[in-house]
Amino acid sequence: MTIIANPIYDSVFKFLMEDERAAKVLLSALLQQEVHDLKMRRNEYTNLSQTRISLFRIDFSARIKDAAGREQLVLIELQKTWLMTETLSFRQYLGTQYLDMENISSSGSGTGYGLPIISIYILGHKLGDLNEPVVYVRRRYLDYDNRDIVQGVPDPFIESLTHDSIIVQIPYLQGRARNHLERLLSVFDQECRMATDVHFLQINDEGMDKEGRLLVNRLVMAAASPDVRREMQVEDEILSEIEARDTAIMMKDKEIELKTQEIEQKTQEIEQKSQEIEQQKSILRTTVRNLSQRGMSVKDITSVLAVSEETVSALLSE
Repeated sequence: MTIIANPIYDSVFKFLMEDERAAKVLLSALLQQEVHDLKMRRNEYTNLSQTRISLFRIDFSARIKDAAGREQLVLIELQKTWLMTETLSFRQYLGTQYLDMENISSSGSGTGYGLPIISIYILGHKLGDLNEPVVYVRRRYLDYDNRDIVQGVPDPFIESLTHDSIIVQIPYLQGRARNHLERLLSVFDQECRMATDVHFLQINDEGMDKEGRLLVNRLVMAAASPDVRREMQVEDEILSEIEARDTAIMMKDKEIELKTQEIEQKTQEIEQKSQEIEQQKSILRTTVRNLSQRGMSVKDITSVLAVSEETVSALLSE
């Protein structure tokens, strides 16, 4: 058994992906294509600004090669949830990416198109009814008869409009080691957290290949780094603040919901009273008209119904 730093933490995940060899190993396995000429983009950041959402994102530009040897320049948008129970806002930054001139590829004629974006989401929670640890959302180009019409690399204009996505659900990694990718992703398995310190995982790395050993060694280094351990503690503090804020918001939302229910109940009561009053008025109007048609004067009707002459006159004039 080997103790590694927990890569669900932003600081550990960043430490892992800053190593170019480790990043290539993980991304190549996820993409199922060889990744080379990998470059981390400068717009790497942590987003903690949205209520009840915390995600960490790193963008890469890379040249990838498929099984047929075709190469393609792409952007890889890697996002990871930090809070394990939160919902990830998937496409918040895609428009910003396409507006960045560094992400535009120009052909010889000078026509520029956005580079293809491959989005990878590493989720600390389950997503809907999907029960696989890794899910691929891939594009298909079809004609009217639902036939594939694009072979190989499609037109760059089409590529700039669409993107593939890969979703990793960490909770489903437990005990999974059916293939090379799942063995690599086992370093994210939160079931391996140490009971005494959730900053670390205790994993069984026996039988891991050279690439898996590279990831494990990098995470062992992270576990030994005082800076990384300190940053994990800071993340815990931030998480505690977010949870406290969320609890306060939830309580306020509950108060607002109760007040809204009270207002709706009062509104219904008022509407019911209004209907009752209108119904009584309608009955009185009908009665006044019937008595008037029988030849009774306003004064006589007033005496019989015990209402004012003004009320009788008003009802007769309606």
